[in-house]
Amino acid sequence: MASKRLLKKDVNYVFADIIDAAYIHQMAHPKEDPAKSEAIVDEAIKDYDELITKINNRDVENKKKHFTEIQSELEAKANALIEKINAL
Repeated sequence: MASKRLLKKDVNYVFADIIDAAYIHQMAHPKEDPAKSEAIVDEAIKDYDELITKINNRDVENKKKHFTEIQSELEAKANALIEKINAL
């Protein structure tokens, strides 16, 4: 089981990398519409806030299962955002 601290770090690093990738794409392709990459950044921030709120939830009976579900949700959301960046 990942600790709460490590899970928060993972969420932070993953979404920071996704946001960086969106901004790098925006800088590398200045003629393209920046609204598409901004939408990805906004979605990443929304997902980040959502996952941090779930991590900080104290009303959980089985913490191990709860953190495992959050980890798998993180992977799913990150993969979806990466696919969107790659599609730009």
